[in-house]
Amino acid sequence: MANLKPFKGIRYNPEKVGDIATVISQPYDRVRHGLQEKYYALNDFNVTRMIKGKEFETDNDTENVYTRAQAFLKKWLAEGVLQKEEKPALYVYHQDFMLNGKSVTRKAIISALELARFEEGIVLPHERTHDGPKMDRLNLTRATEAYYGNIFILYPDAENKIDTILDAAIQRDPDVDVRELFEKDVRQKMWVVTDEEVIAAVQAEMAPKKGLIIADGHHRYETAIAYREEQRAKFPDAPADAAFNYLMVALVSMSNPGLTILPTHRLIFDYDKMSADVVLTKAAEYFEIEKVDGRTALEAKMDSAIGQMGCFGIATQSGEYALELKSTSVMETLAPSRADIWQTLDASILHKLLLEHILGISAEKIDAKEGIEYLREPDLGYERVANEETALLFIVNATRMEQIEACTALDEKMPQKSTDFYPKVISGLAVLDVGSDERF
Repeated sequence: MANLKPFKGIRYNPEKVGDIATVISQPYDRVRHGLQEKYYALNDFNVTRMIKGKEFETDNDTENVYTRAQAFLKKWLAEGVLQKEEKPALYVYHQDFMLNGKSVTRKAIISALELARFEEGIVLPHERTHDGPKMDRLNLTRATEAYYGNIFILYPDAENKIDTILDAAIQRDPDVDVRELFEKDVRQKMWVVTDEEVIAAVQAEMAPKKGLIIADGHHRYETAIAYREEQRAKFPDAPADAAFNYLMVALVSMSNPGLTILPTHRLIFDYDKMSADVVLTKAAEYFEIEKVDGRTALEAKMDSAIGQMGCFGIATQSGEYALELKSTSVMETLAPSRADIWQTLDASILHKLLLEHILGISAEKIDAKEGIEYLREPDLGYERVANEETALLFIVNATRMEQIEACTALDEKMPQKSTDFYPKVISGLAVLDVGSDERF
């Protein structure tokens, strides 16, 4: 069963920190490209100091990013910068944004969720993970005994019954209403819900559900499992409601109208195995290829192909081209052990056929992101292609929710960066204490 619990969240005190917008951040893995410096400059109490602190040459076993995070948490709690909720709560979390000229709201619940191994079928992954990020997050959890960001999890609720229950419970102004620095066009709203009847109704609806899917946060989920096992070994007599058996999640209904998946484009750079013209000649064996008149025409072509399989755009120095796969039979040859649904994913066709088979880039290099950059917005890619003969930009359409569900049901891990759920679930709205003496 999906065991959801309210918790006494640790939250920022606006009387001490000022504007809450200055202390929240993107998830830790998005804090890059100078964003860390910007968050540090926003506020001395920005959550980035705990989730993605600065590293220094003098760091050692006793003074490092993890020990500093621990010190910040302890100090800020002592000073009242952070305060623990008096009553256990669920946190209703709405993100308002514009998409294609329309106003959209994605609705979520921030709560504690009992951890379950993937083989139990309660929570399922859809992507592979790597060891490096998991060790980093495990060291942070060991040091601070807290979770700062939410694992973004999708749950089945065809009629959106849980959202309906919570909508009725938040007929008031939100307790938090801010815009985060990086995704500044997204309005972040949160309501603290402590009504026991409302919480019980949500728990009852959630309890029988299985097949919840991790949308974002695979590494952190697996880290939480590892941390739980360590704590169970240290405290073998701890009760089932010990906090380390849980993690903090943002739960979104798979049927929520605001659930948005964006495409992730691929920029190939420093590629000198063959020219763009040779790539296109080789691709013509498998794709119908049409040269189009510039970026606008290419992206219009891609928009018209939404829902179709095997349609891509390629931008090169010599122009833009639209590709449409002739037959899926080649995928049966290139990936015979994979299920039909995996073979027909655009991300699978792109990686297996275009990048590996045609361009000759090894799966290991793709996995290690050597010579490949993943782009939400393709502008940088178009610029690189215009200025570099050794750059190619592949434009793709977004993976659909039904494809994610189908792959997950078959335990078919999708290629990396197959999904980009927008917007990101921000960090710093609430912190979950998972110390050994905490109970739910």
